[in-house]
Amino acid sequence: MQIDPSLHTKADNYKVLSNLVVPRPIAWVTSLGETGVVNLAPFSFFNAVGSDPLYIVISIGCRDDGSPKDTADNIQTRGEFVVNLVTEDLLDAMNISAADFPPDQSELAAANLQAAPSVRVKVPRLALAQASLECRLNSVHALGANTLFIGEVVMFYVADHLLGPRLHINNFAPIGRLGSPSTYCRTADRFEVPRITYTKLR
Repeated sequence: MQIDPSLHTKADNYKVLSNLVVPRPIAWVTSLGETGVVNLAPFSFFNAVGSDPLYIVISIGCRDDGSPKDTADNIQTRGEFVVNLVTEDLLDAMNISAADFPPDQSELAAANLQAAPSVRVKVPRLALAQASLECRLNSVHALGANTLFIGEVVMFYVADHLLGPRLHINNFAPIGRLGSPSTYCRTADRFEVPRITYTKLR
């Protein structure tokens, strides 16, 4: 079946896209408002896009009225943010933080979370997150109703129990986002497939 986006609503097109491009990692972003309020919000249009330098990308949509979300405002104003990765034990807290809180109220209190100091940026990370990426804003790109933020990772936080020899990360199982509006997946069920070289195929 062919589905022509030009014949469907934006909501329908979002539903199709977000149900096909799966699973998506979740950027649980901490940012700072103008008065110092810590904002916390999850975004699943997120991924790593470069390793030299270390770049990540987050796409943030507007509110229903067309105004920018708090996270987008804060990143553009401060030029820094932290991406916290979401494990299953934090799913309920993440879901609470997705609600439309007013800018002067922090989602951390409602989600019963604590902040911890970052090292390279002023924005705090989440204390309970097993992994966090401190980021400085590299560039901003308008994409229709979305804004694309490219951030450079300037510091990693990884819980001690996850680290093995030579920076190998063991048993880290963040959840992933599947289809809209509220379907998620676990990443604990894994398998390995050795890489094949061209010479072995001949």
